[in-house]
Amino acid sequence: MIASLVMALLTTVLPAGEPDHLVRADRDVPGGAGTLHVREVRLDSAKRARPVILLHGARVPGVASFDLPVPGGSLAEDLAQEGHRVIVMDASGYGGSTRPPVMAEPPGANPPAVTGEQVVKDIDAVVRWLRAGRVDLVGWATGGHWAAWYASEYPHRVANLVVHSSLYGATAGHPMFGTPPPTGAYRFSTAAQLLPAWDSSIPVPDKAEWRDPRVAQSYVDEALASDPTAEDRDPPSFRAPAGAMADSHRLANGTQLWDAHRIRARTLVSRGEYDFWSRPADLTTLAADLTSAKEVRAVTLAGATHYVHLDRAEKGRAAFLAEVTDWLR
Repeated sequence: MIASLVMALLTTVLPAGEPDHLVRADRDVPGGAGTLHVREVRLDSAKRARPVILLHGARVPGVASFDLPVPGGSLAEDLAQEGHRVIVMDASGYGGSTRPPVMAEPPGANPPAVTGEQVVKDIDAVVRWLRAGRVDLVGWATGGHWAAWYASEYPHRVANLVVHSSLYGATAGHPMFGTPPPTGAYRFSTAAQLLPAWDSSIPVPDKAEWRDPRVAQSYVDEALASDPTAEDRDPPSFRAPAGAMADSHRLANGTQLWDAHRIRARTLVSRGEYDFWSRPADLTTLAADLTSAKEVRAVTLAGATHYVHLDRAEKGRAAFLAEVTDWLR
């Protein structure tokens, strides 16, 4: 009787012989300064799966970070093919989400816009819109900081958490963050400014050995395309709120902005060996502070860069994907 019921349910989800198609859908969710852009990526059969929300970093928004239209450029599709219902979201002021009014004024006219407090509200707006009870969160760089902050404020809503290559705030001193702290509401980035940090972290002269040039070019193209005003400037550039950099300056200089002891989700903390953003102590100290988490794993990916999810499979991407999929499974 039980076996018959299980087979009936499986047949209802996906009739025998019918292909399990990949679905992509872009939507605008109420929240932030108006709406928040989300992209759902899933198989037909995963419509009711627990959502996995992917959170981008301080500069490049969601689609350009996680769903590039080239082979090896979509973490979202990789996770969807594993049966997950993936939600790629843009925080306020990024990509397809509404930009705060201060981002229409000169950058120096206002303090850094969209700090972590706002992004935690953004995540909660998306979680509530999903009506899923609990979600999984995967955050890269500043996205990991935002994801963990949310999990500390709403521990009952997060089942699994992945904090990848993120600052934590337990250690003072960072080569990228001296004094004074960042100022201005937002910053511009051109195509020429997107790849140097990635290039410098790849330990071979020929960067194509480490990453597919098509992935790098698509990353640049999608980042510029994320801002409808990009072509208004010469050279073209896209805007990103500066609040993430203001938060990162505080984290890099020893200030903790959220309480890791409150997180209850199973938590994977990871970083690449060649990461220029997170420090080894960010990984080890966060893992030690997750005293209420149901399970904790800390891993350093050998030979991996900050952009490991966009590098070639044999240069860390496959290992990173295996860690994430195993954890979410």
